[in-house]
Amino acid sequence: MSHLTISARVMGKRKPLVPDWQVPWPPEEHDSGEPLTLRQLITWVAFQEVAAFKDRQEARRLVRILTEQEIESGLTKGRVDAGGRDLHQSVIGEEAVATALQAFVDGLFLVILDGEEQRELDRQIFLQADSHVVFVRLVMLAGG
Repeated sequence: MSHLTISARVMGKRKPLVPDWQVPWPPEEHDSGEPLTLRQLITWVAFQEVAAFKDRQEARRLVRILTEQEIESGLTKGRVDAGGRDLHQSVIGEEAVATALQAFVDGLFLVILDGEEQRELDRQIFLQADSHVVFVRLVMLAGG
């Protein structure tokens, strides 16, 4: 199975917003090689991220025994975390998708697929086995 590489960047910053990640492609409900729209891609990525958030949230509920290396790493970062808490944060997939799509329409982020900016939600796009999707969060300028 192929993987789709996803990056998140902020305009004007060298350091990525989060490390790149990969997701299996094609998803079970979509056959490889068939066209899909940017709207479908954003929807699918948003649902994947909601699922990943819920997994991380569940993992934080468990108390873990930390290794010496994990403690040292946490001290370097300024936070040692052994888990054991429930943050009571709920995320609804459909709301996350609606927010992501509205943010795209409002021009809050760009989508670049294999080096080409995508501007239309309902335009067909074609993903390859090694496609790279970059979400670029735009920074609004203050002033008038």
